[in-house]
Amino acid sequence: MENEVLRMTDVTKIYPNGVIANKDVSFSLKKGEIHALMGENGAGKTTLMKILFGIEECNSGEILYDGRNIGKKTPEERIKLGIGMVHQHFTLVDSLRVYENVVLGMEPKKGLFIDKKAAIDMVGELSETYNLNVDPHARISDISVGLRQKVEILKVLARGAMLLILDEPTAVLTPQETKELFQQLLLLKESGRSIIFISHKIREVMEICDRITVLRDGKLIQSMKVVGINQEDVSRSMVGRSIILKADKGAPDFGEKVLSVRDLTYSSSSKKVLKNISFDLHKGQILGVAAVEGNGQNELAESIFGLREGAHGEVLLEGENILGKSIKDIRANSVSYIPEDRLAFGIAKEAAAWENLISDRIDSPGLKSKGFLSPSKIRHTCKELIKDFDIRCKNEKQSAEMLSGGNIQKIVVAREFSSNPNLLLANQPTRGVDVGSNEFVWQKIIEKRDEGKGVLLISADLNEILELSDSIMVMCNGEVAAFFQDSASVTEEELGLYMLGIKKQKVTVHEQ
Repeated sequence: MENEVLRMTDVTKIYPNGVIANKDVSFSLKKGEIHALMGENGAGKTTLMKILFGIEECNSGEILYDGRNIGKKTPEERIKLGIGMVHQHFTLVDSLRVYENVVLGMEPKKGLFIDKKAAIDMVGELSETYNLNVDPHARISDISVGLRQKVEILKVLARGAMLLILDEPTAVLTPQETKELFQQLLLLKESGRSIIFISHKIREVMEICDRITVLRDGKLIQSMKVVGINQEDVSRSMVGRSIILKADKGAPDFGEKVLSVRDLTYSSSSKKVLKNISFDLHKGQILGVAAVEGNGQNELAESIFGLREGAHGEVLLEGENILGKSIKDIRANSVSYIPEDRLAFGIAKEAAAWENLISDRIDSPGLKSKGFLSPSKIRHTCKELIKDFDIRCKNEKQSAEMLSGGNIQKIVVAREFSSNPNLLLANQPTRGVDVGSNEFVWQKIIEKRDEGKGVLLISADLNEILELSDSIMVMCNGEVAAFFQDSASVTEEELGLYMLGIKKQKVTVHEQ
């Protein structure tokens, strides 16, 4: 292929437990091309990129970069050759400044000492060249998630990357930040760099990419040019049928208040993260919380669920204040929680799928026989959940750490939805899941609402907020920046302005 910089041919990866992650996968990339890698959870995308970056070794196949075989090269050697990866979960040191993060491990020296001026000048020059607009002196803990994304890109550019792997780069960005990122990626493309863009967002892929390669069950399904295809073509290739994400829901029927939050305040390291948050959530209502990551929405959910000590105010669940109660007591009051960080709070990685699926109901009489846990009842329950929620695992005994991120998310979703909660706290419920699973989770959330349950939906995906929510609350800098009783009264662009603090309403709880 003309101007080809990368060719992966017949790549196969089989893990010792027999799981086939990739089977004879071929993938190519041209100079100055943005090429999307898509597929369902567990399709083999991450494994293929780990093989390209040298983190994993394939069982068979060939990897040619700039015409040379790099199959035996270490990640460090591949970085030196010009391959860089921007991970979905940032790898920055919060206490250091931007320039310190960018040059970490490759600091310019002046004699025996670090040449601070040279480091700052290099970061400033790179930032200006690619219109990244990052202050080299800023401390990472003080900058937005959008700027942190740019710092990660600066890190790989500073190391001379000509091939960039971007893993879900827009997952936590506002529409304005996404638009800005795309402009910067186009500048990188014009400079001759090649980009592999991993994403579940078909609309964005269609906007920014030149070609799309789709994997399914570890196998190559199709590579296609973006010109001449539509979103239905892509979704059909990914999951075998056409899916355009639209929430199929009727008009809401609000009941009594299920949750009332009053003047909720929380401080972390002497910094006030939540500032007098007040709102109401009714039975039969999905209340969406829109915010740029790091603006208090995660602390809000964790404070309600009992994961944050030291919060002040009131969290009234059907009139009873549950603030300060144990998680066990809060669960006993029919509250379920899908956490933002599934690895830290959603699962035990070393535990089996079945252990994670019943971890919230270990005392349930339905799992016992004559007062003792019944292996047959546990097995039956878990097999039903694995089937109902389409969890892709060998069996219920497989450890969670051997599953893809999306299938780990399905375990969390299956456990929390099946507990039949009156209040569901859904914090980034579809992060990292494919379009088919996304549609499934949306349907389950709508079912809970139609059953008369209350749903607090926190999501960085504004399409998800607008499609699912009956009402929307916007948070910025730990405060309620805006409240829309009817989600249809606001646009995605307007939400982005409130999320960034460019616009703000004067909101009282009585207006909700």
